[in-house]
Amino acid sequence: MSKQVVSLEQIPVPPENVLLFSGSAHAELAQEIADYLGLELSPTVINKFTNDNFYIHLGTSVRSKEVFIIQPLAPPCSDNLLELLLMLDIARGAAAKSVNAVIPYYSYARSDKKDAPRISIAGRLIADLLTTAGATHVITMTLHSPQVHGFFSVPTDHLTAHSVFVEHLLKKDLGNSVVVAPDVGHAKRAGKLARTLHLSLAVGEKMRLGDNNVAITGLIGDVQGKDVILVDDEIATAGTIMEMCRQLRQRDVRRITVVGTHGLFVGKAVERLNAIEEIDEIIVTNTVPIPPERRPERLKVVSVAAIFGEVIRRNVCGISVGQLFEFWPQADHSDGTPA
Repeated sequence: MSKQVVSLEQIPVPPENVLLFSGSAHAELAQEIADYLGLELSPTVINKFTNDNFYIHLGTSVRSKEVFIIQPLAPPCSDNLLELLLMLDIARGAAAKSVNAVIPYYSYARSDKKDAPRISIAGRLIADLLTTAGATHVITMTLHSPQVHGFFSVPTDHLTAHSVFVEHLLKKDLGNSVVVAPDVGHAKRAGKLARTLHLSLAVGEKMRLGDNNVAITGLIGDVQGKDVILVDDEIATAGTIMEMCRQLRQRDVRRITVVGTHGLFVGKAVERLNAIEEIDEIIVTNTVPIPPERRPERLKVVSVAAIFGEVIRRNVCGISVGQLFEFWPQADHSDGTPA
């Protein structure tokens, strides 16, 4: 995955000390991570009683083991969250040496501030619940805002999909391209990608009007007649993408490549994206499962299993994972390696 990554053959994960479990949210990604590590997924039984309560059973002893539970908070978020909390509690109560919550998509990161009266800062509340349930360590990717990292009271690895995006984008002709962030809040992440690809950066001026309704009031930077790489952390209803493309169309952009770590494609997202002729490709990762009915045209899904697998391996083997962090300051790489 990187020139600096030590291969599994050099420092393998000791299978007798590490157990991987998957909730029901994304078994395919969990299996990819297990395959990267050369481990088997441990069995888990997940059922519901007639009163809608969960019954969960970890199918092997976790005593004195390093346990990793893989569960993105993808829709249905509440069910997947409760599954995760119960699995963490089981591992803690069964005397696991460590209980690691691997959450590729932390949906409640969008609730990161009190921007209206009498609302919960749910991103912090859920972080507290994870710790209360037994998590001793959290591994996640591309939180909605960097301050959410600070909501966790246990060690938290906040990872980036930067390397897989760079690897894919370098296969394209980027000679007339510019990277665009939808708002100032995402400018740092988009700027990192722009520097790695040796491209300029433009930033939109976004105002959120509701959960699926935004207004783009302007654009800072030169995009006239360019190919655009439009970068966001997640694509839910595609309201932001639709409004940004409207602004870009007015500036005669030639081609738009959409890049988003988390591809949810809920509500009218598929319809909206399919209607935008300028979109050349939509690149997302597999942090959440995307069923066929929620896959827009021109979609490309790149895997982050190796990133999560490598971070798990480094944690177990006592190797630094800093270079894989979302906001880690270091030299950029233009060959697809982590930056």
